[in-house]
Amino acid sequence: MNSQILSKKLLQDLDEIKFQYENILERAYRSIKLCRKVLTTYKKEILNNEFKTTQEEIEFFKEIKQIPLIKLIYFSEIHSFEIQFPKGDKHSQLKSIKKKINKVNRFFLYNMDFGRYVNSGATHFDEEYYTRDSMETFHITTSKFYFQDPEFCTPRDMLLGKYKAYDFLVTYLDEKKHKVHKGLNGKLSTIKPIEKMDWPFSNTDYVELVYALCAKGLGKQENQGIMQVSKKLQQLFNIEPKDIYKTYHDIKNRKNSRTLFLDEISTSLLIEMDKSEE
Repeated sequence: MNSQILSKKLLQDLDEIKFQYENILERAYRSIKLCRKVLTTYKKEILNNEFKTTQEEIEFFKEIKQIPLIKLIYFSEIHSFEIQFPKGDKHSQLKSIKKKINKVNRFFLYNMDFGRYVNSGATHFDEEYYTRDSMETFHITTSKFYFQDPEFCTPRDMLLGKYKAYDFLVTYLDEKKHKVHKGLNGKLSTIKPIEKMDWPFSNTDYVELVYALCAKGLGKQENQGIMQVSKKLQQLFNIEPKDIYKTYHDIKNRKNSRTLFLDEISTSLLIEMDKSEE
């Protein structure tokens, strides 16, 4: 099974669904079906083929499975929310959004320690969190199961998927609230989403740029931190950054220039300016 090709095709198919179906319920329903199909393929594959190493198993449940799982949880939450969303007055709609946001915030608060582990890029608990042999000692903590099977789950892979899906859900709910305030009755689909630009540089380059923009003051007025600013930039650039905090730590420990990407940008701009003056 070439998981990278399958995951890439899934993301392409989800993008196609997004532009093909404006109705959010229809889009969510079709996206859920697609994600479940990919997860079923993954499940059959690992049941028929044992992992060669523990690290290979960790990589599957921590990285590979997460691609369809995060999308499945995200669209499942949206589908459930939109079905119950009030069709009437603005006050009821804002109240519904606030209630959902509060629920999401309670989840983040309850799983604060796990969130720190994920965001820090730490790996010391990975074997306990992302291998099936640890199911007896590290019990599953999520109360709602989207795709549950003893042979296809680890103690924390579901929690990781939910944690990351809820990050995206917060953005969705914020946009929904904004549309209701603007009098669009909560209909996000009336405005076409901005087509993302490909990020042709490395993950490290991205992290360096985000930290530089924040250091210069981007997001300061809204009291937004690194992760919030990154989420906004991800709406413009087609990139899902990995281990932001760990990557920043590596950047700080560089032996030569600690602003390598910014230096390259500055050099490129100066060369372009020189050309225009010739």
